[in-house]
Amino acid sequence: MEKVTMADVAKAAGVSKSTVSQFLNKRFEYMGEKTKQKIAEAIDTLGYQPNYIARSLKQKRTSMVGIIVANIMHYFSTEVSRAIEDFCHHHDLHAIVCNADDDPEKEKKYIEMLRAKQVDGLIIFPTGQNNELYERLINQDYPVVFVDRKVENVRGFSIVTDNQDSTYKAIQQFVAQGHRNIAFAVQPLTVSTRKERFQGYQKALLDAGLEMNPEFIVESDISEMKAKLERLFSMEDRPTAIFCGNDRVFLVAVEALKDKGIKIGKDIELVVFDNIPFAPLLETPITFIVQPASEMGTKAAELLFEQMNKVERDPVEIVFQSKLM
Repeated sequence: MEKVTMADVAKAAGVSKSTVSQFLNKRFEYMGEKTKQKIAEAIDTLGYQPNYIARSLKQKRTSMVGIIVANIMHYFSTEVSRAIEDFCHHHDLHAIVCNADDDPEKEKKYIEMLRAKQVDGLIIFPTGQNNELYERLINQDYPVVFVDRKVENVRGFSIVTDNQDSTYKAIQQFVAQGHRNIAFAVQPLTVSTRKERFQGYQKALLDAGLEMNPEFIVESDISEMKAKLERLFSMEDRPTAIFCGNDRVFLVAVEALKDKGIKIGKDIELVVFDNIPFAPLLETPITFIVQPASEMGTKAAELLFEQMNKVERDPVEIVFQSKLM
């Protein structure tokens, strides 16, 4: 079968090629409903597929954006990405999601690959270890927004949450309940989110007049986290409360506590900084610090969309407030 062209659609609908082009680009200002219906029917009948490559060359845009997630295993990242994709769908943009797996080399390859595919902009959950590359994107006026994690010494658009303040409030709550042995479990302190949460923990202990016990701080990759937590829970003077730095740490901590026969809410109190989809189903009293993921994703997409459309605006860091639940 021969490829159906825009001219074939125009002929079948009884309109000009330029009118079909306006229809495809959703420029309906001077187009009547009857004309739109005729073109839509012709496209459907003929099975016409627009040539997006030709259109992107003409418009100098691909209508594609890239989302590079630091680690797709985090439910928070999935929620943010979903909100970005919803925004893109509403604005006739196509979103390509890539998972960097917390690997700066993988992140670098994805940035280079997406730019080679000429995507119109990038939303990055940065590993924080490609600063020269981030800076080059910004210096070239390439549309980019950083989400969740801050990038040091790079002045760009970023969307973050109040990691330090929310952690501080959670530890304050433990102190108010009478806890003095408060542990902190976190993945390696290599990114801003983890660093800020640890700073909130430190500050809360200091302000409460409590000495920080190095043995109560578990900093580890997920693969080694369980063994270290089991040693922590085996201590004679073990913690009575624990702060889990994110959802993955939380799942490992719950497994370790179960193996040791320690009951959450009875033998130990627990708080986790992350969005947990099954939280309402839990009977155990656990405190969650919930981030406004959907709002953060939508705002990130809006900032990227503005840059893609050459809206003049100084780079800004927008901090969203999390909720203690």
